[in-house]
Amino acid sequence: MSDAPAPAAPPAEPAREARAIRVAILGNPNTGKTTLFNRLCGVRHKTSNFPGTTQEARVGFPRALPEGSELIDLPGIYSLELDQSEAAICRDVLAGQLAPRGEAVEAPDVVLVVTDATNMPRNLMLVGEAVRRCLPTVIAINMVDASRRKGIHADEGVLVRSLGVEAVPCSARTGEGFDALLAALTRARIPTESPPPSEDGLALWADDLYARMAAGYDQPRPDTFTDRLDRAFTHPLLGLGAFVAVMAGLFFVIFSLAAYPMGWIESIFSHLGGLVGAVLPPGAIHDLIADGVVAGIGATVVFLPQICLLFFLISLLEDTGYLARAAFVMDRVLRPFGLNGHAFVPLLSSHACALPGIIAARAVPDRRDRLATILTAPFMSCTARIPVYVLLTVLLFRDSPLMQAVAFTACYALGIAAGLLSALVARRTILRGPSRPMALELPSYRLPSVRTALFAAWDRGLVFLKKAGTIILAISIVLWWLGAYPGTEPPPEAVEIRERAEAAGADADALLAEADAIESRHATRRSFLGRMGETAEPVFRPLGYDRQLTVGVLASFAAREVFVATMAIQIAGRDDVEESGVFEAVATATRDDGRTPIFTRATCWSLLVYYVLAMQCLPTLAVTAKESGHWKWALLQLGWMWGLAYASALIVFQSLRASGVA
Repeated sequence: MSDAPAPAAPPAEPAREARAIRVAILGNPNTGKTTLFNRLCGVRHKTSNFPGTTQEARVGFPRALPEGSELIDLPGIYSLELDQSEAAICRDVLAGQLAPRGEAVEAPDVVLVVTDATNMPRNLMLVGEAVRRCLPTVIAINMVDASRRKGIHADEGVLVRSLGVEAVPCSARTGEGFDALLAALTRARIPTESPPPSEDGLALWADDLYARMAAGYDQPRPDTFTDRLDRAFTHPLLGLGAFVAVMAGLFFVIFSLAAYPMGWIESIFSHLGGLVGAVLPPGAIHDLIADGVVAGIGATVVFLPQICLLFFLISLLEDTGYLARAAFVMDRVLRPFGLNGHAFVPLLSSHACALPGIIAARAVPDRRDRLATILTAPFMSCTARIPVYVLLTVLLFRDSPLMQAVAFTACYALGIAAGLLSALVARRTILRGPSRPMALELPSYRLPSVRTALFAAWDRGLVFLKKAGTIILAISIVLWWLGAYPGTEPPPEAVEIRERAEAAGADADALLAEADAIESRHATRRSFLGRMGETAEPVFRPLGYDRQLTVGVLASFAAREVFVATMAIQIAGRDDVEESGVFEAVATATRDDGRTPIFTRATCWSLLVYYVLAMQCLPTLAVTAKESGHWKWALLQLGWMWGLAYASALIVFQSLRASGVA
């Protein structure tokens, strides 16, 4: 902005007693609105939904404003007049018809319009729409540090004199101008001028206003480096290649770095379960707390590092300006399947976990596009599938790491292909209708804000724990109960081994471990879950699954990775397939006839296809029902994915068996 001394503020109202104020923060996407909100509020904010919608609102409580003041971070929009849910929410909040936490509603005391100093002509359109509301208004001219670097100058005093409101140059990244901005919020005034009511008149008004702001300043030279980057990142081939490289790097970082805290979390909860088990006396309460509650919480928290790291990196990419280019490139790829570039981030997020991916679909403006994205997201291979993929690819190609990697990659490719084809089917049938064109403004390139990325990771982590964690915990407890009861007496074989152990001396530990394994297998088979497996086995028999595999499939409805531990318990009596001898026992295990291997090659391929395509995650169904607004969409998702998985696995198994593959 201008290098001249800041213009005098408009005549201030008489001093008034400091009182709490409600500030609605309005702005275009990519203006740094959320970064400004985070700097004003720090961690003193919480995320909630507007009543009756799935749109998130962040409500902050800045210490620098009078006690009880709050800031409402509204969704980023290009216009208040657009026919989309985000714009409708902004209109309702400014009209005093909606509040983010369901309390009594009233119009905000102040509207803070955040603009981008490097793109004022486009932002002035929203400024004009906001001042039409005749509410006390302050304009934050953000990113002045970036505008100075680019040689962009404009006189903010023109805004002050033309509208009768304060316009404060600031930088959300550095904190520049924040004292002046906070002071302006406490003395905000109603605008003295309103632009013409028509859209054409508004555009002419915005152009004229910026022309007056920029009068007397030299125009900056074109940023040829930025233009060259854009030509590369949005090119049909180079852009797609850059996207693949960036995504490969992103997932490499996620899977390599997150492995450490995930290992620590598993170790902590393993020790915690042992500690609880040692403190509580044997009995039902002991088993519930140690094996149900602690294990269920651990199964939830263990994925938190991957989810937080994913959203941290996505926020960094978004802040640099690259993510908008990636969405532009992916729009070309997704459009033939009835989706658009808005679905890119939800589908990307679903590779960590479908739950935050489905929640992220709130950003898709069109309802049909949003539902198609929600229905498609669980096809993306999430991290919970990885243990299953690892076990089965190693069983298939024990002596060929290269082929293991190829098969592993093919699982991801199959999931993406099935998701896109499912989206196409949905958009041509139950979600028939034109897809809204993606309106996207390419933001300026800039250094990302680590602070903003940390807050994004924090927020998404809390959302995952609150929405998914409680569901996963409840399901884990139910499945633990089904697997632990009704309880049985130890089999005679185990009793005999324990008697031998009493007189074995040095060999007692090995004998006791053998007895424990036999008792564990015996209890698993006679549990409610084991009986359910025996009952359901005829359904899965055409896919090549015996009773034990059927139990594993049923148990993994809590979380897919449970399949591996369930198979290890049934076969070896221990839940860790990496323990000495356990993997070999699983690999060579036979069915109840004592002759037929459980994991034949045809069965392994059938299982791989099944787990890529099946809806084996009840928490995802609960979140789908909530985000779509009705359980019918969750049941449709369950039926379609399970039916597709069953049919595909059936074809794979029967074809391989017919061709002589054992």
